[in-house]
Formats: sequence, structure tokens, C-alpha cells
Amino acid sequence: MKFKINRDHFSNGLAQVLNVVGSKAAMPILSNVLIEAEKDQISLSTTNLDLGIRCKIKAEVKEGGSVTLPVKRLATIVRELPNVDVTVDAAANHQVKIASGGSNFKIMGIGAEEFPKLPDTGDDKTFSLEQAELAGMLGNVAYAQSTDETRYILNGVYFNFKDGKLSLVATDGRRLALVAKEMPVPAASAGAIILPAKTVSELLRLLGKGDKLKIAFNDRRAAFQIDTNKDSSGLTDAIYLFSKVVEGNYPNYQQVIPKETHQRIALERELFLQCVHRAALVTSEKSNSVKIKLSANLLEITASSPDFGESHESMAIAYSGPDLQVAFNPQFVMDPLRALTKDQVFFELKDEVSPGVFKTLESFVCVIMPVRLS
Repeated sequence: MKFKINRDHFSNGLAQVLNVVGSKAAMPILSNVLIEAEKDQISLSTTNLDLGIRCKIKAEVKEGGSVTLPVKRLATIVRELPNVDVTVDAAANHQVKIASGGSNFKIMGIGAEEFPKLPDTGDDKTFSLEQAELAGMLGNVAYAQSTDETRYILNGVYFNFKDGKLSLVATDGRRLALVAKEMPVPAASAGAIILPAKTVSELLRLLGKGDKLKIAFNDRRAAFQIDTNKDSSGLTDAIYLFSKVVEGNYPNYQQVIPKETHQRIALERELFLQCVHRAALVTSEKSNSVKIKLSANLLEITASSPDFGESHESMAIAYSGPDLQVAFNPQFVMDPLRALTKDQVFFELKDEVSPGVFKTLESFVCVIMPVRLS
């Protein structure tokens, strides 16, 4: 195998596939990137057996072939090369020579035949989406995923293609975020998957390099074809992400969304976020709550802790209901406010022991459990 490639394009391609490789790989081959050269491009693939990724970069291929090299070491070397023209030459014993300007490296690789095969998506259900739209939807819910290893079913985002819409849900048992969009869902293609948290963060990193993406899935895995704009990055094709899905049944999230809330107030999202953020500056691990008090045309946010003292914020609102006070974990209030982009949000409350609900006019709901007032 022998090819000539632009250093920056090579470096960019390696950066796309680097994240999938963990710091402690179970087998040496899993620390490596599979490099395959053919026609006028090279293909770079990495996997950790749960998640795999592949991208293609334009190159001047003199001899086709394949080899695997330690991806983190390779990425560091390529980034530091002195000249924009790089030549890569692999010998039969998997030793690879990399030359650029006055720099020459020899790196030992492992044969490509040992690299785990990435799945193909023959019989899967497929949908097309706008990248920007999916990125926005994932951002609206991803913060609510659980990080508790014992509740593995909640360690991800639930995708549900059903009844003419795609719904995304995440919950950690103390809060739940849901966003939905209408789209054609043929009865034969309806289905649901739980996408693991690591895959969700990779998707969020990759989306936005082009306009469209395709998702294909079955009961065990999902694959994403993320189109890339033909720009100066050297990528010649879509980026492909392959992931196992979390197996099991997602809990019935509809039960958690309150059917009725008594008070509904419209809030300026950014202003409310700033007030909660400032009020939370005096909270501590032991006293981690902010109190939200509603009275005639006034919303007050207070917090206190024995270690730091007290804070008080107030903002004018249109409200004529009864006085009401309820406490929440400030992070749970701020996360949805930060994730949304709309100027206005609606906040719904019933009483001091019922959940609070954030909504927008665009079928977004976030339910947060209150903290008991002592």
C-alpha cells in the first residue's frame, strides 16, 4: 500500500475517527485505525465493538492495500509533520513509513485481517432527516440521560418512530425531556431504539458537517450515514457511524408527564436562566435547591446554605393565580433552559409536591421532580 495525501486532510480524517477508541482497549487491534487505500481515496475506520466509525479522504493512491496503525500515536505524528505533502508506504510486514519534508517515521502496525468487521445495513428500517434538526432535538433531551450504570436502560436517548412522528426521550428518573417532530412513518418502518450515551455524544459532535443524514436500524444496532459538504476538509463521502443499541424495553414515559397542571406562566428564557444561575451561586452539595415563589405578577427565586449564605432574585411576570412556592435542583431547571433556543418558554406548576413542567410551542416537554421543602 502506498499513497500521497494532504497532511491537513489526513489529520482531519483521523480526528473524525479518534474519539471512538477508548483509553484502555481490551485488545491491541482496538487501539488501531484501519487504513484502506483504493482508487483516489483512503478509508479510515475505528471501533470499540460497541461503536464504529468510518470516513473517506481524497488521496493519490499509488498502490492499493490496507493496514492498521495505533490511531492516537498516528494522529499526533500527522498533526506535527512539517510539510503539507505526506507519503505513506506500508511494507508486507505491516511496517509503515511516513515521510513529509525532512521528517521520516517508521511505525509498526497490525494486519488489517485482524480488524473487526463493521456491520452492513441490509434489512434495516431507514429514515432520512435534516442534520441540523436532529442535532437540535438531541440537544433538547441529551442532558436528561441517566449516568447510573445500574439503570443501563436509561443510559441513552430513546428514538421512537411511530404515528407519523419521531419522538426523542431521555430520563434519569428525576427528570424527563421529550421532543417530537412530525414526519412520514410508514407502518412497516415504525420502530424504536435506545441509542447509548456514547453514541449520542459522537452524533452531536459529527452533525452539522452537511445537510442530510440517514438512520438505519434493527433490534440490535443502528447506523448513521452523515453527509458532509465537499469543502476543504478533504472528506470525499459521508461519515458512517455504527452503534449497538441498548437492549430492553424503555419505561412508559407518557405516565410521567402530568395530565394537568394548575398554573402556567410565560417566561423570558434567557432572563429566567440568568436569575436561577445567580441564585444557585450560594447553594452547596448539602443544600442544593432553589425555591421558586409565585405571587401576583412576581416570580422570586431564593437559595440559601449554611456555608455560603443567601440569595434572592426577582422578575416581573404576568401571573394572577394563588401564591405558590416550590423547590427544585437548580441544575435541573437550568439544563433545559440552556438547551432551548426559543426566547419564550412556558413553566407549569400544580403545587409544592408535584413536578414542574417546561414547554415550548414546538412539542418540547421537560418534567422535573421537586425537592421537598423542609
